[in-house]
Amino acid sequence: MLIVTTDTIPGKEILEVKGFVKGSSVRCKHIGKDISASFKTLVGGELTGYNEMLIEARQIAMDRMINEATNMGANAIIGLRLMSAAVMAGAAEMVAYGTAVVLAE
Repeated sequence: MLIVTTDTIPGKEILEVKGFVKGSSVRCKHIGKDISASFKTLVGGELTGYNEMLIEARQIAMDRMINEATNMGANAIIGLRLMSAAVMAGAAEMVAYGTAVVLAE
């Protein structure tokens, strides 16, 4: 599945717009990671536990969006956007969305 952030793909013709597709995931880290992240805020540095959490959430959201587009019969997604939000302390939501289309081969 071709996925782009642009609204068009140079050299490709969009034959059909299937519609809006999205995927989301809400992830959290266990208390041990949260405590170590609290200490990290005192001395500085990358919060690797939270970074891993967001990478995992992004991949799950993308996979869910791709599955939705595939089920609609699309072979590409244009206008990809990613959004994240804190849901509660230690938990974040990641949303991937775009427009499912059928491209000429």
